[in-house]
Amino acid sequence: MSWSSSTTDRERPRVDPILLEVLKHGFTMLAEEMGVVLMRSACSANIKERRDFSTAVFDGAGRMVAQAAHIPVHLGSMPLAVDAVLARGDLARGDMVLVNDPFCGGTHLPDMTLVRPVFLPGDTRPRFLLANRAHHADVGGMAPGSLPLSNEIYQEGLRVPPVKLLRDDRIDRDLLALICANVRTPEEREGDLFAQVAANRVGEKRLLELVETHGVPVIAHACDALMEHGARMMGSVIAGIPDGVYRFEDVMDDDGVGARAIPIRCTVEIQGSRAVVDFRETAAEVRGSINAVRAITLSAVLYVFRLLAPESLPANAGCLRPIQVLTRPGTLTDARLPSAVAAGNVETSQRIVDVLLGALAQALPNRIPAASCGTMTNLAIGGRDPRTGVPFAYYETIAGGAGAGPEGDGASGLQTHMTNTRNTPVEALEQAFPLRVREYSLRSDSGGRGRHRGGEGIVKRFEILAPARVTLVAERQDHPPYGLEGGEPGACGTHVLVRDGSRTRLPAKCTLEAQPGDVLVVETPGGGGWGRALEGRGGDGTV
Repeated sequence: MSWSSSTTDRERPRVDPILLEVLKHGFTMLAEEMGVVLMRSACSANIKERRDFSTAVFDGAGRMVAQAAHIPVHLGSMPLAVDAVLARGDLARGDMVLVNDPFCGGTHLPDMTLVRPVFLPGDTRPRFLLANRAHHADVGGMAPGSLPLSNEIYQEGLRVPPVKLLRDDRIDRDLLALICANVRTPEEREGDLFAQVAANRVGEKRLLELVETHGVPVIAHACDALMEHGARMMGSVIAGIPDGVYRFEDVMDDDGVGARAIPIRCTVEIQGSRAVVDFRETAAEVRGSINAVRAITLSAVLYVFRLLAPESLPANAGCLRPIQVLTRPGTLTDARLPSAVAAGNVETSQRIVDVLLGALAQALPNRIPAASCGTMTNLAIGGRDPRTGVPFAYYETIAGGAGAGPEGDGASGLQTHMTNTRNTPVEALEQAFPLRVREYSLRSDSGGRGRHRGGEGIVKRFEILAPARVTLVAERQDHPPYGLEGGEPGACGTHVLVRDGSRTRLPAKCTLEAQPGDVLVVETPGGGGWGRALEGRGGDGTV
């Protein structure tokens, strides 16, 4: 039961627009502070350096009230994880519930979500829930980094349904021991989980301060008002799109275990201030791990429509009300247990964005950019560090080029769309892992040509200093990022292993045993170009 349901309309105070704006920023800054605590408290480079985490605030009914500006694929899917936690029906003071199950609102197994119910004196049900989701560098499974070339979820790592990690504010040591016994880097996992606990505790403290300052009725009404405002604003955004039916399709290169050119098909119907986004004609589930659960598809749709909105649009549950998302269970965009899903979160989410933007480009040709790199280019390396004798697990996504648009060139070397992480600084990487970065540069001429040129991808060259298992999961090596309005596509990505002077081209998705002295060269795709090059100018739009 939400706060609003315990207060009648007559009793509920009106919140003036200025106070509503203050509370909107108050909720958002609360989530931002949770993120700062998580980042500063974490042990792993993936969280403290790359900032691969997200935080959000929910009301007692599980509706998102506010989120920090973190990872789009985390935040759009997190409400379904909170719903799964609420479905337990036994939340009590002092609880924190842990979940990473993709079929309970998760994304993939490395993304651990911790949910804190917040009670007020006399409450029997939580008034709010605080949640944070962090990507752990390893959660077990058949390959270091827990992003293997799997064909069922059981190979991908430890799968956790909603379980109480804390009861009465005390860690369940047996559960923690079970988790740590199933991962390659237990001390790091324990430290990162404690950082997530700390983030939720700080969020609870700030939330209670907010309630004490403004009172329960005002806060309750503000939550409802913010969601209504979000719904109205998103409805206005959709109303600015010409009515009609728009279709687009693109393909995933492969699933890593044999299937190739797997289509994702989208139909968008705009009618007034409402949109129906239909993925039901998408290809069926595949054996490989590029299957995406419905939560990921919802995240991608919400992200794309938010791109069209002004910055003042509040990030809450109301934003999705004017949008209906249709998926068919058993397809690439609505996977079922026990499908492999490790790469669906990181790779298929990007293609869903590309397809939806391609459809909307038909309605808004002067607003939509060409395709960005279309891959997170995931790299996981694990082994035993000879300097310490301790196992290590390194994970990173490598940036690419952004698509050019009607107003200018695409940005180069940027994390695009469903990821919003940073890179791991070279100094931090080399200090923490038996790796050396030999090159880190922009990839010349990888952006698609056109009136406006796509952004350049990245060249990153790693020397591996210890025996290690390497997993690469990427896309856009067979089918390049598309251009728009006559612009050319961006360059495809490539992976190369250099051993004893010999160069071997690697598949987009592969696992290999590396030896000391091996050099791994990762070249990420550029963004697509936009518009035909002007007459009398070069293919890049220059004289």
